[in-house]
Amino acid sequence: MTDLFEEVEEQLRTDRYKQLGLRVLPWVAGIAGAALISALGYWGYDSWRTTQISEASERYASAIDAFAGGDREGARKLWTEVSQSRAPAYKALSLMHLGAYSLNANNVTEAVRQFDAAAEAAPDPLIGDAARLKSAFALLDTASFSAMEARLKPLMEEGRPYRLQAREALAYAKLNAGDLKGARGDFVLLTQALDAGEGLQSRARAAMGLIDSGTAKALPQVVKAAAALPPPMMMPPGAQSIPPQAGAPQ
Repeated sequence: MTDLFEEVEEQLRTDRYKQLGLRVLPWVAGIAGAALISALGYWGYDSWRTTQISEASERYASAIDAFAGGDREGARKLWTEVSQSRAPAYKALSLMHLGAYSLNANNVTEAVRQFDAAAEAAPDPLIGDAARLKSAFALLDTASFSAMEARLKPLMEEGRPYRLQAREALAYAKLNAGDLKGARGDFVLLTQALDAGEGLQSRARAAMGLIDSGTAKALPQVVKAAAALPPPMMMPPGAQSIPPQAGAPQ
């Protein structure tokens, strides 16, 4: 009799487990399906993103080759294409090149828009702050000192990659605003900065000499040309040699 009761109880437990399994199965299947869809979606997105970056890299390298070969219009066309891509680094660098074209055409408004767009698209401060600095230089002789200060102060914070160049730009903005004492103070700091490059220190000493001689008013106009220089060259994957940028910040 005991064996009979145990057999019946075991059968009841088995039936309950089956019913529970039938209830849970749709949920388990749904979760497994969602996980599979998510994994496939991520794989698809990653594959698409890799393709986008690869294509942008190739076009960017071709633009550099075209520019180096004297085909400026061909280079601009290629950089325009890359500037519309989904590859953040190459998009930002291409926008900076296009900003240089706009500056050379004396279209400051368009240049600033392109530099600001490059800063927004940049994946890291190394590229983004370079674009922000170029945008500030482009506005050097037209924007108010308060506007220049608002753009440059954040770039001067500790740890920012171009904080010394931003201080140099602010010194020139002070010159434009007639603050010779403030500008000279910034140049003094630049000559004493241990991490300032030789080129930057030389410019700071020269600016101090011009301030002391009373002939410093033309300096901002000369320095503004730095905004028209190409952005730092980025080595595309697979490229063996790209000539270094002439006039890169020191």
